[in-house]
Amino acid sequence: MGACSQTPLRCQVKSVKVLLIENSWIGFLKNLFMVCIVVYNCFALVSDKRYQRKEPVISSVHSKIKGIAEVKKEIMENGQKKVVQSVFDMADYTFPLQGNSFFMMTNFLKTEGQEQGLCPEYPTRRTLCSSDRGCKKGWLGPLSKGIQTGRCVDYKEKQKTCEVFAWCPVEAAEKAPAPALLVSAENFTVLIKNNIDFPGHNYTTRNILPDLNSTCTFHKTRDPQCPIFRLGDIFQETGDNFSEVAIQGGIMGIEIYWDCNLDRWFHHCRPKYSFRRLDDKTTKESLYPGYNFRYAKYYKENNTEKRTLIKAYGIRFDILVFGTGGKFDIIQLIVYIGSTLSYFGLATVFIDMLINTYSSKYCKSHVYPWCKCCQPCAVNEYYYKKKYESIVEPTQTLKYVSFVDEPYIRMVNERLLGRSLQDVKGEKVLRPQLDFADLSWLPLSLHDPPLIPGQPEEIQLLDEEVHLKSRDCPDWCQCGNCLPSQLPENQRCLEELCCRKKLGACITTSELFRDLVLSRRALQFLVQYQEPLLVLDADSANSRLRHCAYRSYTTWRFGSQDLADFAILPSCCRWRIRREFPKSEGQYSGFKSPY
Repeated sequence: MGACSQTPLRCQVKSVKVLLIENSWIGFLKNLFMVCIVVYNCFALVSDKRYQRKEPVISSVHSKIKGIAEVKKEIMENGQKKVVQSVFDMADYTFPLQGNSFFMMTNFLKTEGQEQGLCPEYPTRRTLCSSDRGCKKGWLGPLSKGIQTGRCVDYKEKQKTCEVFAWCPVEAAEKAPAPALLVSAENFTVLIKNNIDFPGHNYTTRNILPDLNSTCTFHKTRDPQCPIFRLGDIFQETGDNFSEVAIQGGIMGIEIYWDCNLDRWFHHCRPKYSFRRLDDKTTKESLYPGYNFRYAKYYKENNTEKRTLIKAYGIRFDILVFGTGGKFDIIQLIVYIGSTLSYFGLATVFIDMLINTYSSKYCKSHVYPWCKCCQPCAVNEYYYKKKYESIVEPTQTLKYVSFVDEPYIRMVNERLLGRSLQDVKGEKVLRPQLDFADLSWLPLSLHDPPLIPGQPEEIQLLDEEVHLKSRDCPDWCQCGNCLPSQLPENQRCLEELCCRKKLGACITTSELFRDLVLSRRALQFLVQYQEPLLVLDADSANSRLRHCAYRSYTTWRFGSQDLADFAILPSCCRWRIRREFPKSEGQYSGFKSPY
């Protein structure tokens, strides 16, 4: 241990002092809190698998749509309506997309026989005209179908629009057909192949099980593991109508969640499917409803390049794969147990909060008088005093005052501004209880003299008879023994303090003051107790004994060393000590703040 203390890094250990409260009710609350923490930690350990090392899933997705749609469309031919029937298969209504997405066309608009040339623009506010002045050659807007030639030509009937160089005839701004042309796509099915991998656990699997029935169709309860989905059922799961969405199109999310337990004793790794509408459902209120895009089919006729422009409406399916795979790991288990140990400290915090709450001034004045069942909590005040020690910030204005005719101490934490310290009210502070075992250091002469048989025991009390003050006594003095301060005028108010608040006998006239404060033998004992080999001359001895007498008085009247450091001695006591142990020069420095 000695060698350890000589090293630069001293071998020291700091430990916390613990207060043991023997109370059945508080003990029951703490134990109940601890049991709840244990139950919660065990539940989280098992349910959330906190003993496992988790790894996010890595996946790839491939999808296939199957179904045949019959499309019937009315057209005008020779002034008569005619129904044209056609069949759409997978090559007609599916389009490859990047990422884990696929598109299913449900509705469309066609503009056939387009070829590049000159033709009137579709009528809009920017393209309507009455003469060539309303058209600007070479003008091209973001919504234009082509480049204006500067001419105003007939469009239809009495309407005139600017001529453009574009794919003619230009596309007309029409609404999507209702009902949707491919409304029968509700019965189409899509097969989703999802391969996943957890490289950290060296585990690979897919959503197609070995015993899969190829004719199955996904159902939330009857067949939740089937990877074949009917498009209409997907929209039913989200509360939407496929026929309504098919008109303008939309975006649907297919979520595949993997929560894999890769432990041998509880192995389980199966996907969970869910569905979510990703676009704005309020189609009528949104500015750009649904989901659509344009594409063209090009061909040549009489050596002229032509095209068929198709505006496709449909549903984009985004397949979202997420999840984790976990496997037992001893390090994760140790880390979790170590982290949960801190939760047990919450029990102590909870008990401390109860003690602080039910020992507050508000509870004593407002709760306990009205709530009889809360009165047993008043014992928390006792626990609070034992556990907490209030410390006031040691400012330059902090002072403590004790009057012999008051049972408490006054704390003054303000500037005096010329007022006598005697007249400042301050804040009342309870007087610390004195540990009488500390009186064992007193010299033998201060111990109780032996009792004489037959003689009654006498206790000297302070004379409470009111004495008339002399004319030379300051106005603030109440005992008649105070003297004016020798400090400068701006500092005198600090020493204008009497031992009493009201008229009465001075504390310096008591026998206890003489024995505890003025006894030369007792003070020498205290000085030599700290420095046994101290040798002083007469003047130095008076200085040491005088300051020791100051300290003896403050310790006696204020009890606590923290209060004694900022204590102000009454003028009568200060001058009585100075007369007993005078200074050769006769000039005294007065009170000095320890900080």
